[in-house]
Amino acid sequence: MIIAKVIGSTWATRRHPHINGKLLLVQPMDPMTEKSLGDAVMAVDGGVDAGPGSVVLVLDEGGSARAILGDPKAPVRTVVCGIVDHVSSGGKMKKYA
Repeated sequence: MIIAKVIGSTWATRRHPHINGKLLLVQPMDPMTEKSLGDAVMAVDGGVDAGPGSVVLVLDEGGSARAILGDPKAPVRTVVCGIVDHVSSGGKMKKYA
């Protein structure tokens, strides 16, 4: 799992019938400094209703992603599974919500 910031949305004129959630672009980040840590990836919103600017918890493993979506046939690897309220590390806390 990674912590990421939603930096955009993706639209498709045609979509696989097993993908029902929003398609989001997420940028991995250091949760304490908010520094970007890699390339943006596309993730399916797993029902948490995230949007641009949200700091989210992202799962990047196909079997678990399909379990969160409740569809074993969904062609999905990466899913947004939570919205981050705050992070604690090294005695410090960073609030997001």
